[in-house]
Amino acid sequence: MAVTIDLSGRVALVTGGTRGVGAGIARALLAAGAEVVVCARRPPDHPVATDGRTARFLPADLRDPAAAEALFARLGKDYGRLDTLVNNAGGTPYRLLADATAGHVVRVVELNLLVPLTASLAAYAQMREQRGGGSIVMIGSVSGSRPSPGSAAYGAAKAGLESLARSMAAEWAPTVRVNTVVLGMVRTERTAMHYGDEQGVAAVGRTVPMGRLAEPAEAGDACVFLASDLAAYISGASLHVHGGGERPAFLAAANAPTT
Repeated sequence: MAVTIDLSGRVALVTGGTRGVGAGIARALLAAGAEVVVCARRPPDHPVATDGRTARFLPADLRDPAAAEALFARLGKDYGRLDTLVNNAGGTPYRLLADATAGHVVRVVELNLLVPLTASLAAYAQMREQRGGGSIVMIGSVSGSRPSPGSAAYGAAKAGLESLARSMAAEWAPTVRVNTVVLGMVRTERTAMHYGDEQGVAAVGRTVPMGRLAEPAEAGDACVFLASDLAAYISGASLHVHGGGERPAFLAAANAPTT
């Protein structure tokens, strides 16, 4: 029997939801019937939409606590509730630690750890007062569980984000559930910047057991599940959406066995 997730009547906010993974998550929530708001510092080049439904865009720089407070106050005023928060905003440029300044490291940690914390606190203040509570989903990364040369501060922040989610889940149960979707490599409009042309992308994809990069919609499907009643008893969990992880490098380097 097919399982259909219906989020009709629920309100979801996706931070950094105007492009890439965030837009994929927003479209998945729209397809499930939710009213979806996306926020970012700049508006999307094109509206985030699917199946004739469009996400509402609200500008916000969540690094400013006052701006974050104002955003959640507006959501409360306009919709009367917030059922799902997806903390997707984040990222980092490639930069080796020896080439980074302390200021750069602080900004990376702020965006990838402190911004989700600030947003989650504001969301919890609303969710704890409403019938049905709510669900918070952190967008994590495999960088948080393995060495991440060139993105060390990002990896450290993502490791902290998973720990934060588990502590929030313990403190805020049973009213608000908090989980993490741990992503590996995802194909977005910026993929070519990291891996080059299609041949390069395919080569990188072959390092993943599933043989390819993830699509943003697949991250979205995981978020829809965690936002739904099917996940009503899931909190403090980390759901890995990484195609099986990464093959150990030594396997490629080792000599083939002789007969």
